Amino acid sequence: MNEFVKQDLKRYGVSSIRDGRKYPGFHFMYHYRKASCKSKYSIRGAYHRWKLIKLRYKYGFQISLGTKIGKGFYIGHFGTIVINGASEIGENCNIAHLVTIGQANRGKYKGAPKIGNKVYIGTGAVIVGQITIGDNVLIAPNTYVNRDIPNNSICQGNPMNIISKDNATEGYINNY
Repeated sequence: MNEFVKQDLKRYGVSSIRDGRKYPGFHFMYHYRKASCKSKYSIRGAYHRWKLIKLRYKYGFQISLGTKIGKGFYIGHFGTIVINGASEIGENCNIAHLVTIGQANRGKYKGAPKIGNKVYIGTGAVIVGQITIGDNVLIAPNTYVNRDIPNNSICQGNPMNIISKDNATEGYINNY
């Protein structure tokens, strides 16, 4: 079992893939991890990609295989999640439902976001543009993020308000 899958399992608080499949987020990410490391022309690669397509419709997750996602990725609930393929997500990040991580197609921030380690993204958050979100950041529900966020911060509201706080994700990021 590869290191990414082991860390994902740990975040869900289970020790076997069989137990992890009970969680939609882990079930999806298991096939995502397998599909992204296998050739699309191999039998196993084709199987995991086919399974991933079925799970996209079942759970509502639209995460491109081009997205770089670190170890310990945790999807809290099933429901619409859209992540652009050019985005990068660090280790031990939580994401809730109704989240969009997308690219801006013009302007100063043209491109896709880069998200650091130990980031919690709340329900309904929208993150767009070529911005950098630091480590240990909590993005509150329904926040529109379109500029950089420094390490150790809480980000909330629309327009976005940034509050500096040590241990910003304490109690939100578990089992890492």
